[in-house]
Amino acid sequence: MIEYLNDKGWLNFLKAEFQKEYMISLSEFLDSEEEVIYPRPEEFFAALNLTPLENVKVVILGQDPYHGEGQAHGLSFSVKKGVKIPPSLRNIYKELNGDLGLDIPEHGYLEEWAKQGVLLLNNCLTVRKAQAGSHHKKGWEKFTAKIIDIINEHCENVVFILWGGPAQKKGKNIDETKHLVIKSPHPSPLSSYRGFFGSKPFSQANAYLIEHNREAISWQITN
Repeated sequence: MIEYLNDKGWLNFLKAEFQKEYMISLSEFLDSEEEVIYPRPEEFFAALNLTPLENVKVVILGQDPYHGEGQAHGLSFSVKKGVKIPPSLRNIYKELNGDLGLDIPEHGYLEEWAKQGVLLLNNCLTVRKAQAGSHHKKGWEKFTAKIIDIINEHCENVVFILWGGPAQKKGKNIDETKHLVIKSPHPSPLSSYRGFFGSKPFSQANAYLIEHNREAISWQITN
């Protein structure tokens, strides 16, 4: 799998992980999968390749990749242009509009955020077609926890946006004396009305970045 991770900054810290037993086991599991899995192998580490470690300003932590055909491409919450915008992302856009007054985009492709330093990281990086949670406890959770640890230790003044209980549990060890942690319910239609709407994560993130002499994120997605 390591051949799909191109960013040298991440590789410096993660290369040793690929030699560990859990990652070897994960690789063997993925190779043996007889079902279609998402995203494609060359997109497993898209979030890391698009957002180099030295550029990370914001981390938005998702759970699984989307399991519908044509949806997942390696960035949490994102789908490529031409794919129907999923419900959680629609709610993210609604909050973006309510928070910053930005136009709601006509597509769900979040690459613009990634290229500005928003790490769109899922907890698990693969999923079996049409089977949510099918790659849980195969090793990805340990690998992505390592990514969080690397950012926590080696970066300064990063904003972690943790939506929902699982994301908040994964971020429980983040050092809040050197980073900002923003917590709220998940943007899923099942939980968004419990406090996600009105939580203003985007303006909070930018205010913190500016306060710490970092360039703010341009959250407007262009059509």
